[in-house]
Amino acid sequence: MAVTTRLTWLQEKILQNYIGEKRLSLLYKASVHGFSKQALLDRCCNQGPTLTVIYSGDHVIGAYSQMSYQQGKYAAILLFTLQGTKISKCETGRCTPEILFADENIQCNSIDFWISISYQKVIMSLKKIENLGLGQNRAMSIQECEVFRCEDLLDERKMKVVTELRKSLLSALRTYEPYGSLVQKIRILLLGPIGAGKSSFFNSVRSVFQGHVTHQAFVGTNTSGTSEKYRTYSIRNGEDGSSLPFILCDSLGLGEKEEGLYVDDIVSILNGHIPDRYQFNPTKPITSSHHNYIDSPSLKDRIHCVAFVFDANSIEHFSSKMIAKIRSIRRLLIKYDMVHVALLTHLDNIDLITKADLIEIDRCVRVKLKIEEFQRKLGFALPDILVVSNYSSEWELDPVKDVLILSALRRMLWAADDFLENLPLEQTGNRKKEIILKYEKGKK
Repeated sequence: MAVTTRLTWLQEKILQNYIGEKRLSLLYKASVHGFSKQALLDRCCNQGPTLTVIYSGDHVIGAYSQMSYQQGKYAAILLFTLQGTKISKCETGRCTPEILFADENIQCNSIDFWISISYQKVIMSLKKIENLGLGQNRAMSIQECEVFRCEDLLDERKMKVVTELRKSLLSALRTYEPYGSLVQKIRILLLGPIGAGKSSFFNSVRSVFQGHVTHQAFVGTNTSGTSEKYRTYSIRNGEDGSSLPFILCDSLGLGEKEEGLYVDDIVSILNGHIPDRYQFNPTKPITSSHHNYIDSPSLKDRIHCVAFVFDANSIEHFSSKMIAKIRSIRRLLIKYDMVHVALLTHLDNIDLITKADLIEIDRCVRVKLKIEEFQRKLGFALPDILVVSNYSSEWELDPVKDVLILSALRRMLWAADDFLENLPLEQTGNRKKEIILKYEKGKK
């Protein structure tokens, strides 16, 4: 039977972050391996960076060493307590494992804290007790003691996998062709509340393909948003300067009630009536009488996929009016048979998220909870909720961020292919008939 830690998931995440994004691998558990100093040393010496966790009543006390426990050799120990989500710390100097886990009262100028496993007590000076915010008893009973090996989460093997996946995604997207070549470029409309990160997502996509961080679309920090014009952004391949087969369309942010983008303007954008750089009117939507109105748009001018963009940390702050508006727009999109997905941004700002979590995003409990919350409140199917971490203040590209961005873009293009495939024949002309005939011929 596997030996498991007494730490809760939240406690383990807090400790992982505190000691520098480490994976905790359980080496020793006193209730299983015995309350014995020698049993602990036999299992835990020469294991690399080590974390010892003591459970005493309501307190969790930790002792972290960046160096291996080696008998007879001194190592620096960082002592701390974990109470709820708060960590108190206190440097304890240097000591050997024999001193740290002494079974009897010791005299040592370098340490005034030690763990007596055999007697199931933690002994410390009054000064240490005060610094750690504990009670006044110099000796605290041990209900359980666990020792973990602290392993790097971002090892070379994992980063190699990420780098290879990034390369594969870039190749697939650079050579992507829209379904049946019905259009040369897929148009993806970015919709979302003001400040959700629509422009930042475009900048992030462009950065990945350019090979360096860029900021073509202006991104601001005010709550009124920065996109007041309808913009259609083509993206060039940084390798050869060719134009990539998709266009990201940025729009005015959604506000409550009549604030922000009008629903009628959304319909006009979907149908291809609004030109690039159209200045949105804050008092009324565009009409066919407008001098820039596109009267007879073709399929290439229309939107082929809609991506709702949301700040992953914003859902708990959505008002009932905003939720109602988003649901109303989704019903409109369904009426127009428009495929749509949700894109959650600012992923790295979620509490306790580490870079390692971004690598194994499907296993991250915090992200799963956010996705499920969006699904419950806004009604998106779980597979249609995508997650990214945009570039904001970074100077260099990060392969982990790139993989999330490219994966989300690929899912949007797949959704656009579904839209094109489902179009009625009268909207695609002879080209759709040719595709069907070619497919039927291939089956024979």
